[in-house]
Amino acid sequence: MKPAIIGIAGLSGSGKTALARELASRLPAASEVIALDSYYHPQSHLSLADREHLNYDHPDALDWNLLVEHLTALSRGDAIEEPQYVFDQYTRGAATRRIHPQPFLILEGILTLHHPEIRALLAMKVFVTTDPEECLRRRLQRDVLERGRTPKSVTEQYNRTVWPMAMEYVIPSRVHADVVVSGEEPFDRSVMAILESLQRADAVAR
Repeated sequence: MKPAIIGIAGLSGSGKTALARELASRLPAASEVIALDSYYHPQSHLSLADREHLNYDHPDALDWNLLVEHLTALSRGDAIEEPQYVFDQYTRGAATRRIHPQPFLILEGILTLHHPEIRALLAMKVFVTTDPEECLRRRLQRDVLERGRTPKSVTEQYNRTVWPMAMEYVIPSRVHADVVVSGEEPFDRSVMAILESLQRADAVAR
């Protein structure tokens, strides 16, 4: 059976990753979560100092061709090797993660709903809306604790690229969503809204 691919987009820090994991645990069949961040172009040819100042929030930072190739492969029943992005090095690592086809695949990332070829592969498109100030607070906490960043570097990157690109690319992609959920409400409510939409879409397809 062809997997149902669910795309989850939203601002950085909106709660996409946590929602994707919670949804994966409550879907009616096995699932895998794929991070859009894994598909940043490798930048190992640049120095770390140069990599730190690239714009990772612009669509051109992502290897869309490889992502389309991988999602298409999973849809036809083939396994893939998902790249692994090393955040404190600003590039892909040498290791990959083998992903086998599952009944459900969840793709999550800020620009998940931006690219038309990706949207065409999605069975359900979700946008997570969260207050921008809350998103920045969460991003600061996450990037300092989990990604080896400093508060100063996180704030500078947010002002330089994260918020401007959010206004230009991420927020406008909301119009493509089948379901809009809050990243500040309990997960139960958001997950239930997605599951109900999946059920309706399945009923229509039948």
